[in-house]
Amino acid sequence: MTARPVALVTGSGRGIGQAAAVALARRGYDLVLHERTRDDDLQESAALVEAAGGQSAAVQGDVAAIEDHERLLHDALGCFGRLDCLVANAGVSVMVRGDLLQVSAESFDRCIDVNTRGLFFLLQCFTRHLLASQPLADHHRSIVVVSSSNAEAVSINRGEYCVSKAGASMVAKLFATRLAAHGIGVYEVRPGIIKTPMTAPSTEKYDAFFAADGAPVPRWGEAGEVGRCIATLAAGDLPYTVGQVIAVDGGLTLRRF
Repeated sequence: MTARPVALVTGSGRGIGQAAAVALARRGYDLVLHERTRDDDLQESAALVEAAGGQSAAVQGDVAAIEDHERLLHDALGCFGRLDCLVANAGVSVMVRGDLLQVSAESFDRCIDVNTRGLFFLLQCFTRHLLASQPLADHHRSIVVVSSSNAEAVSINRGEYCVSKAGASMVAKLFATRLAAHGIGVYEVRPGIIKTPMTAPSTEKYDAFFAADGAPVPRWGEAGEVGRCIATLAAGDLPYTVGQVIAVDGGLTLRRF
């Protein structure tokens, strides 16, 4: 069993999940990387984690498959013998952007199954482990839920995603309240418009948005900026906070006049 804290980061093959893994490695964590299926992205993430000073191992599983959560957690525990942190980052967007009146049940269910329902039961499974395990001396135990600015801000052409992320925000609050007395911190990070493979198809749209004063910081956010925020929360550097929501969005969701 490692003497270092260990974090499981779901959806860590690229984008925000990968950046979070690297930032945690820089903070002294070893990493259990995760994707729904193994691919070359995890190899890249593993190399970046190692370069940042951490060890890594990889597990796979579908977050939406709640009947598989126990197996997924068992595999993750087997990598280093312990888990101290979960970064619940895995998520999906809509199948097709379009009119709210044309949203399909398939796309709605997909967003809910991964972003809300799967999240809830993964946190439930992970929490049971934390409460039954011995904490590592002088290390904060934590859960960081990666939601979205769309937990608050309406995006009319992807309503099912907004609904699922609003649900994810409540999941974070619920578990934060349940676990506070046990010294386990639960936090929510709300990324804004972040440059990742998921947002790449909307490059032209968001370039124009920033050029038209869409946000106080007139540029895309970087995955590394979100990753550093996640690592700060995971390590317990915001003491005496419960269910804290941190918007990493360049002021996107601020009300302006």
